[in-house]
Amino acid sequence: MAAQIFSDWRGIPKEARGATVALGNFDGVHLGHVAVLKAAQAARPDLPLAVLTFEPHPREHFRPDDPPFRLTLLPAKAACLADAGARFVYALRFDDDFAALSAEAFVEQVLHKGLGAKHLASGPDFAFGNRRGGDVRFLAREAAARGMGLSIVPPVEQGGEAISSTRIRRLLQDGYPDRAAEKLGRPWEIRGTVVHGDKLGRVLGWPTANIWLDRHLEPARGVYAVTVALPGGGTAKGVANIGRRPTLGGDKVTRLEVYIFDFAGDIYGQEIGVRLVQFLRPDAKFDGLETLKAAIEQDVLNARAALA
Repeated sequence: MAAQIFSDWRGIPKEARGATVALGNFDGVHLGHVAVLKAAQAARPDLPLAVLTFEPHPREHFRPDDPPFRLTLLPAKAACLADAGARFVYALRFDDDFAALSAEAFVEQVLHKGLGAKHLASGPDFAFGNRRGGDVRFLAREAAARGMGLSIVPPVEQGGEAISSTRIRRLLQDGYPDRAAEKLGRPWEIRGTVVHGDKLGRVLGWPTANIWLDRHLEPARGVYAVTVALPGGGTAKGVANIGRRPTLGGDKVTRLEVYIFDFAGDIYGQEIGVRLVQFLRPDAKFDGLETLKAAIEQDVLNARAALA
C-alpha cells in the first residue's frame, strides 16, 4: 500500500496525527534507515508508522550548485518507505523559513503540535533546527518534557563498517552497484521518463530507451547489466550505458540508454526504473560505428550472462 505524503506540518489531518515517527533524510532508504523504522514501530506497535524527512534534501537547499547526489527522489523514496511499513511520509518543504526554525521550535511546533507525534526514532547523528542546533541529547530532553518517547538506533554495520548514504554513493561512483545493493537491501534504481533520442540505437540494431539522470547521483560512466521496471508493472532484463557518448562527439549532459531484452513496446513519455545489477565496462570511445556496434553486441552477451 502506498504511503500518504504530506509536504507541510501545518494542517495535518487527524487520522495522520499521533503516529510513531522515524526522523531523518533517508536518502536511499538503506538497511540502516529501515532499522530506524523498525525501532519506531517496535516501540509503539499500537500506533501508525510515519516518517519525517525533508524535501528538497537540506544539502540541495544550502548548496544548490553541488552536482546532483540523490540516491532516491521523493516518489521512489516514499515507495521504499511504504515497503518498509510507513503509512505516512511527512516530506516537509525545506526552505529558508523552515531552515530558520530553532531546534526548540522544531520540537514544539513541528513534532509536538503539528504532527502530534507520540514516539520518535532516529540515528545517533540526527541534527535539526537552525544551524543544526539540536542533537539527540537535546531531542531526548525536549521530547520527554512533552510526553514523547525516543528511540536512538545505532548504525547498522556490514563488514565492520557503518552503512551510510555517503558510502553507498561512493560505491556507485566507483562502479560497484552490487556492493551498494548489499547495503541498500535491493539494487539501486534510477527512475525517469523515457524521452526521444536520435534513434541511432535503432539504426545499429539495438533500440534503446533514453532517460535523463535529473537530480540522481551520476554513477560510474559505463555499461551495466540491469533489470527494468516497466510502466505496466512488469520487469525485464537489459543492458544500459550511462555516459556522454564519446564515439558520437560527446554530449554535454549524461544520459542513461537501456536496451531492454525481448521487448518491443512503445514507452515514450512513460516512466521506467532502471536497476543497476553489475558494472560491465567503462564508457569508451570507439573508432567508428561498426566498432561500436560490435562492442554493443558483446555488451548484450555479457549482460545476459551476468543476469542469467
